[in-house]
Amino acid sequence: MEMVKLSQVVNENLVTLDLKANTKKEAIEELTDLLVKNGNVNDKDGFVKDVLFRESEGVTGLGQGIAIPHGKSWFVNTTSIAIGISKHYIEWESLDGGPVNVIILFAVRNEDANTLHLTLLQGIAILLANEDFVKAIHKVDSKEELISLLSSN
Repeated sequence: MEMVKLSQVVNENLVTLDLKANTKKEAIEELTDLLVKNGNVNDKDGFVKDVLFRESEGVTGLGQGIAIPHGKSWFVNTTSIAIGISKHYIEWESLDGGPVNVIILFAVRNEDANTLHLTLLQGIAILLANEDFVKAIHKVDSKEELISLLSSN
């Protein structure tokens, strides 16, 4: 399977370091706005609904303040990732029971659901298993820094 670099599916337009959301749904909507504005998603409400449906099926909070919600959806034009970092914590069902402040939203075209999607999840999972990466992502000061952190691995 072709390895996809995370840097190929995220760019500065898909990153916010000042997520305003106070709830899970608001966070997903705010990140979806970035995806819509960047042309990756063509229907905000439809995509948000698909993500929330997926959320109802299982926990996406990985612990250590990080969540990886994802939507496989017909409303996605280009498989991509939007990332939001919040200055405050947001309640989220997570494996360690704690809230989150780093949200990595996967927007996956239905056609890519079994290939690209898994490759990307795997890539993120490998990064998140690395304690230094987790510490670093909580400390990023700029979008450039976040993108290069994702690309360096």
